[in-house]
Amino acid sequence: MNFEEIKKCDPEIYDAIIKEIERERKKIVLIASENYASRAVLEAQGSIFTNKYAEGYPERRYYGGCEFADIVESLAIKRARELFGAEHVNVQPHSGSQANMAVYFSFLKPGDKILGMSLSHGGHLSHGAAVNFSGIFYQTISYGVDKKTGLIDYDNVRDLAKKNRPRMLLAGASAYSRIIDFKTLSDIADEVDAYFLVDIAHIAGLVATGLHPSPVPYADFVTTTTHKTLKGPRGGMILCRSEYAKAIDRMIFPGIQGGPLVHVMAAKAVAFKEALSESFVDYQAQVVKNARELARALMSKGFKIISDGTDTHLMLIDLANKAITGKDAESVLDLAGITVNKNSIPYDDKPPTVTSGIRIGTPVVTSRKMKEPEMAVIAGFISQIIDNDGRPEIERIKEKVESLCKEYPVYEYIKP
Repeated sequence: MNFEEIKKCDPEIYDAIIKEIERERKKIVLIASENYASRAVLEAQGSIFTNKYAEGYPERRYYGGCEFADIVESLAIKRARELFGAEHVNVQPHSGSQANMAVYFSFLKPGDKILGMSLSHGGHLSHGAAVNFSGIFYQTISYGVDKKTGLIDYDNVRDLAKKNRPRMLLAGASAYSRIIDFKTLSDIADEVDAYFLVDIAHIAGLVATGLHPSPVPYADFVTTTTHKTLKGPRGGMILCRSEYAKAIDRMIFPGIQGGPLVHVMAAKAVAFKEALSESFVDYQAQVVKNARELARALMSKGFKIISDGTDTHLMLIDLANKAITGKDAESVLDLAGITVNKNSIPYDDKPPTVTSGIRIGTPVVTSRKMKEPEMAVIAGFISQIIDNDGRPEIERIKEKVESLCKEYPVYEYIKP
């Protein structure tokens, strides 16, 4: 990848690409929902399949010339089924939110009740947030975490379910760091005759490798993105029981999407093949080890981690005792070359545009082959910036960040 053609055709976009490559090379990225895809995934997504329309499904297309697109989609489906043990897979959703939309639109009516995790407690926009389509079309009841423990209160979920009788119960989160008990939530859904949907967008890589229990045996539907811990292209996917396959497929196309993105499905297929390897299992194990060490090191420096640790790839840091908002922490850390995102914490008294916390994760630094010793170093960087009011430490830490990144290079095969 040398970008010679785009350099000649569009220097402005070329410049943005080169600057993004340098940003990813030189900064420690701790965004929990991001990862660095392999060269094979990037090549597949940037392939000639971007030219092809393929409305419909393999062997059932509305366009001619789809014989190779059929191979791509069929391989992606086959590999995803093997990876997750699912009866049926649809790999066409353009995003995780569209995957969730397809499930809702297939089995719910406008005004039906859904019970999902509150966005402010770690859930996701598409799980019923008022500003999202899921909160606009459906009546939303939200559950959260216990104020003292930071853990999901399953008794409260059961009480809310029995009181409100939702049509669908949702599990999954974007900022919850502990193992989710899918069996208990499935039992609750059964008790109130609700569909059970699990969104594993964040933990899909952990689920695929057995580092987090799988919801597939318990859920009616499982949705996910294909990037994050899965290390694939940005996109979505739906796993479901065979009895729901026809309705799900019909809702994705022609219900809410037209032509699938064949180049993205090709990249998904590549990512799934990579995820079936032993090296991917080792990678995911290191992601978890790194997260636990980073959480431990931060707590040793006086940082409060919601739920006092993590079982997954991420953690949520309460900055209330550090006299800095999540917004300001994100800004000052980025100046020093450490990229995080501001994030609301449970029972936050600050608005989502400010927040009292930050969310950090280890997929990217693990993709760079960093391990536990480097997590301790990174925790030290974060502490020096936050605990010393940021500014005096910025340039000194930035140099150390760039030096660490040079020790663990990424995308060295991409030539500006």
